[in-house]
Order: sequence, then structure tokens, then C-alpha cells
Amino acid sequence: MMNVNTRGTYLTSKACIPYLKKSKIAHILNLSPPLNLNPMWFKQHCAYTIAKYGMSMCVLGMAEEFKGEIAVNALWPKTAIHTAAMDMLGGSGIESQCRKVEIIADAAYSIFKRPKSFTGNFIIDENILREEGIKNFDIYAIKPGHPLLPDFFLDEHPDIITKKAESRDVIPELKEEKPQPPPKQRSGAVEETFRIVKDSLSDDIVKTTQAVYQFELSGEDGGTWFLDLKSKGGNVGYGEPSNQADVVMSMSTDDFVKMFSGKLKPTMAFMSGKLKIKGNMALAIKLEKLMNQMNARL
Repeated sequence: MMNVNTRGTYLTSKACIPYLKKSKIAHILNLSPPLNLNPMWFKQHCAYTIAKYGMSMCVLGMAEEFKGEIAVNALWPKTAIHTAAMDMLGGSGIESQCRKVEIIADAAYSIFKRPKSFTGNFIIDENILREEGIKNFDIYAIKPGHPLLPDFFLDEHPDIITKKAESRDVIPELKEEKPQPPPKQRSGAVEETFRIVKDSLSDDIVKTTQAVYQFELSGEDGGTWFLDLKSKGGNVGYGEPSNQADVVMSMSTDDFVKMFSGKLKPTMAFMSGKLKIKGNMALAIKLEKLMNQMNARL
């Protein structure tokens, strides 16, 4: 990630600068965000933030160094853009919460039309297009009228920021040799969800996943639950798993049921602070494939 984003941006720019200096319309445009130092944008994905902010720092430095010769700016989307990465992270249906790539293309064209004196700016796609006179942004939506997923690094959604702040540090630390709670009779939507999950488990799912998930659920029918996809045949239950969890997920029982039934996308839950994840993020993403299989039955 560092090689592609930060190092790649720096070295590509360095290689092109001698040729750009000969142009009357030289311009470097990085797809990177404003430098927002709100700690929430570092906590869950520090490496990604460092990589993207490295690109933004190239904008700051190069814009000043080559002022009058080469315009250097950054462009960032206000909402999620439908890409292969979004399909991987958000799963089936995430595209309805995204805009098309055309909004980035139009915003970039608007930037390239400007003189070299327009440099050192961190531009949001929607904002610059509004300056161009565009008012109807439904033309860019995959599903016009559907709520859009806000992108990272922008503090333009105070309700989401507040939810994130309130949910910080709610995941308890894993402790070895913690006494196991006695089995309890559980009922309700959460218990039913886990029952359906258990009925759907197979050796193939266990073989391809190889992970133990622990769920810390708040609200009615909450508590600690687990999904063991390492043991033969797989297992689910109330309480902590017998083996240490690879991933710990913390959320409300209502959001848990919505997520497994397909009514709440994991990416949306994570970005809005409804879902907190501790542990192996790659294994957390694997769980979504199982969720997609559950959707038709929940």
C-alpha cells in the first residue's frame, strides 16, 4: 500500500516533472483526501490513512516547489464511488449507495481546465462541480434517490462522527483463562440468526474461512456470542469460544441481525461506527461471504 500510494505518487511525479516543466498546461492531480487530523480517521486503518495522506503531502510540497510551473492538486470524492474495491468490501448491493466514476472524471476535467495558478488545493468532487453550475447530482448516482455512503476523511457528517466518538473503545480486551459463563437459554432474533447460521455451516465453509469470530452484542438478547469456523464442521454458541478469537466484532443486537439478513452492509456499519472490529481485518471481510449466503434465509 505504501509502495503504490505514497512511493508510487512521489516517484511517478519525479519522473514526469522534467517533461511537465516544458508544458504550458502542466498539471499533477492526485486522488487523495484533505489532511484531516481527526484521530477517528487513523484508529481503524492507520496504514491506509498514512498511505493516502502521503499522497496529499506530495500535493502540499510539490505545489509549493513548482508554483508557477506545474499545478499540483488533490481530488477526493464526497461519497463512495462504485469500484471493484467497494464490491469487495461492501458486498452485493453496495453499488446502490455509491456514485458512478463519471463524477470523478467530470471533476478532474474541471480542474484541468484551470490555469497553473490554481494549485495546492484539496478539492471535493461535488463542490467543484457545483461551482461549475451542476445542480442535479442524481445523474451520477447508481440508484438515484438512494442514500449515499459518505467517503473517508471528511467530517461533513456530524451524526456519523458523533456515533463513532461515542462507540470508541467499547470492545473489551481478550483475556486468557476468563471463566466461562454457564450456558443460558437464549431466545429471540439473535438466537434465531445463529441457529440459521449453524444449519448452514459445512466443512467447505470451515475449510475456506479458517477463523473464529467473537461477537460482543449490546441490547436485548445481547452478550458474548461466537462463530467457530476452524473446528471440524463449525460451531456457534453463546459465550466465548474455546479457542481465542481471530476477530472480535462489537455492535448492537439490532444491527447484528440487520447485517446478517442483508439489511445493513458491513461497510456502512463500520464507517458509521455501528460496527467495531478488532483483530484480523482480512478474516473479517471473509465473513461477509457467509452473510451473503444467509440473506435469503433470514
